[in-house]
Amino acid sequence: MNSSQLNENEYNPYFKFYIEPLGEVNLIKVLTSSFDEFKATVKNLPEEKLLFKYDEEKWTIKELIQHLMDAERVLSYRALRFSRNDSTDLHGYNHDMYVINSKGNDREIKDLLKEFKSIRKATISLYKSFSNEMLTTSGSADKSQMSVRALGFIIAGHQMHHLKVIKELYL
Repeated sequence: MNSSQLNENEYNPYFKFYIEPLGEVNLIKVLTSSFDEFKATVKNLPEEKLLFKYDEEKWTIKELIQHLMDAERVLSYRALRFSRNDSTDLHGYNHDMYVINSKGNDREIKDLLKEFKSIRKATISLYKSFSNEMLTTSGSADKSQMSVRALGFIIAGHQMHHLKVIKELYL
């Protein structure tokens, strides 16, 4: 499944910000390679870099990692529900409160990355299990229609966005 197969009506226009920069990519390949690049970028950073905030209102790298994991879990859950034709409108979530309550800064980087790798492997397995029909199935989250396949590309693009932010503003 490639990003060129997506139609803009499969996701809220807000998410174009994450999907468009991916270019023409295969979802499974980008989920794999983007995690590898992310891990290589952050795994050997000193603790002071992992706890650095470039602005008082921003998150640390450890908090960003926790945010990425939480968001991937939420988006994968939505994809699962939609793929099973669950027509319930799913609520949004407050990502800022998730970060505040995650205590990500108290965790070791190796533990964060180990958990993130497990989540990513689960996401890849989930997406490999979807039929073509399931991938094009849509549902409603936070009053916005989304297809299963769009959610996968949002997961990848969201992580790539934060990796770019880390490289530009933290390192």
